[in-house]
Amino acid sequence: MSSGVVDAPPSEPGAKPPRRSRHRWLRWVLAVAVAVVLLVAGLAAGVFAKLNGNIKHEDVTAEDLGATRPPKVAGTAMNVLVVGSDQRDGKNARYGHRIAGERTDTIMLVHVSSKRDNAMVVSFPRDSLVQLPACRATGAFPGQRPHLGMINESFNSGGIGCTWKTIESLTGIHIDHFVKVDFTGFKGIVNALGGVEVCLPQRVDDTKALLHLPAGRQTLDGEQALGYVRARYSLGDGSDIGRIQRQQMFIASMVKKVMSGETLTDPAKMFGLLDAATKAVTTDRNLTTGVMKDLATSLQGLNAGKIRFITTPWHYSLTQPGRVEWVQPQAGRLFQIVAKDQSVEGVKGGQAKVGRSKVQIELRNGTWRGGLGTQVAAALEQRGYHITKIGDTPRKPQARTTVLYGPNGETRVPTLTADLLGARLRELPAARTSHLVLVIGDDWKGLKQLRSDDAEAIKGFDATHDSCAT
Repeated sequence: MSSGVVDAPPSEPGAKPPRRSRHRWLRWVLAVAVAVVLLVAGLAAGVFAKLNGNIKHEDVTAEDLGATRPPKVAGTAMNVLVVGSDQRDGKNARYGHRIAGERTDTIMLVHVSSKRDNAMVVSFPRDSLVQLPACRATGAFPGQRPHLGMINESFNSGGIGCTWKTIESLTGIHIDHFVKVDFTGFKGIVNALGGVEVCLPQRVDDTKALLHLPAGRQTLDGEQALGYVRARYSLGDGSDIGRIQRQQMFIASMVKKVMSGETLTDPAKMFGLLDAATKAVTTDRNLTTGVMKDLATSLQGLNAGKIRFITTPWHYSLTQPGRVEWVQPQAGRLFQIVAKDQSVEGVKGGQAKVGRSKVQIELRNGTWRGGLGTQVAAALEQRGYHITKIGDTPRKPQARTTVLYGPNGETRVPTLTADLLGARLRELPAARTSHLVLVIGDDWKGLKQLRSDDAEAIKGFDATHDSCAT
C-alpha cells in the first residue's frame, strides 16, 4: 500500500546521496562543531576565571611612587619588579623565627623587550649599600627617610611601593608592574613542574634551611628547592652573592623546563603550573591574568638562549664590611641598556671567549694565612666567577699558585689566568669536570687591576646554562 509519500527509487551503485540527506548531515556536523566550540570556550572561560581569582592584588599609587619617576622610553617594552618575601608567619612560620613585617630575600627586575625577542633578569644584591629615597608612611609601614642604607630596608619601611620607588630612583628604569612571591607559593610552582633539576658539587646538610641533599645531578621538589635557593652558609663560599648566582641558575633551570615540550604539550601539567603560579603571587592591580596571557602569547617564539641573567656589577664596601657597593660605570651602563630597551649581546669589552659567569672554581688555600681563601673568593666573585667551594690543601705550605684543570675545563683556563697576576698550570687528564681548582700558594700576588672598559659583568649568562655541565 502507498503511505501517501512517493517512495524513493532504490539507490544504484555509485549514485550520489539525496541532497536533503547531505544537507541534514552537514547541519548535524555543524551543530556538533558549535557545541564543541561552546564547550571549549566555556571551559576556557571557567579556567580563566579560576586563575584570575587566584591572584592577590595590592595597590601601588602615584603618591607611593612620587612625582619624578623615570620616563617610559621604550613604549611596548615591559619591566616587572620581582621580589621574594621572607615573611615568617602563617604557613611560612616554619622557615625561621617570626619577625615583624616582611623583608625581601630576593630583588630582581625582569625586562621583556619591545619586540618580545629577548628578556633580561637583573638581580640586585640585598646587601647593596645604596642611597635610599624618601617614602611616605602608609598603613602599617612607618615610611622611609632619605639615607644611605641596605637596599632591602625599603620593603620593611614602606612595602612594595617603596621598593618600587627605590629601584626606579637608583636605576632610572621605569617599572610597569610588580610581582611578589612568598615561600609557600614558590614550593607550589616547583611541585607543579614536577621538580627542577640542579647539580651539587658536594653533599649539603643545612638544618637552618631544612636541606639535606647528596652531591651530583638531581631533581628537587618544592620543599628541597626552597631550602636550596635560601641556603647561604652551607653552599659555595657562604656569601649572598653566591646565593644570588645559585638562584639565577635555578630559575634558568625552571625556565628551560617550562619552555620544554614536556610542559607546554601537557594540558594538565600546564594548568597545574598556571594554577600554582597564580596562587603564589601578589601583583599590582594592572597586572591582570589578561595582561599575563597576552604577554605569554607574544613570547611564544622566545627561546631560552635569549633570556639572560645578570647581577648588578658590585664590589665589597671598604667603609662597611659585609656590604656591597655597585661598580661604576658598569652598573650605570647596564641600567641604560635596560631603560632604552637595548641588548647586552652587542656590548664590547669582554676579555675572554668563555665568560667569567660560566667558570666555576674550587679554591684551596695552600698557605698558613688564615682567611685568604675567603678573600680570594670575594675578589673573584666581584668579577662574576662562581665559587663552588673553599677549603685547604692537605699539605701546607704550597710554594706555587696553581690552576688545576681537566680536558673539559681547558677552554676556561685562559679566562681565569687572564685575571691572575701569576699562576702555573697543571692538567689532570683523568678529571671529567669542567670546574677549575685554584690552589693558592705562598707566591700569591692577587688579581690584575680591572680595566674600566671591562663590561663582562653586564653580560651574565643565558637560560641554556647547565650547572652540571659547568
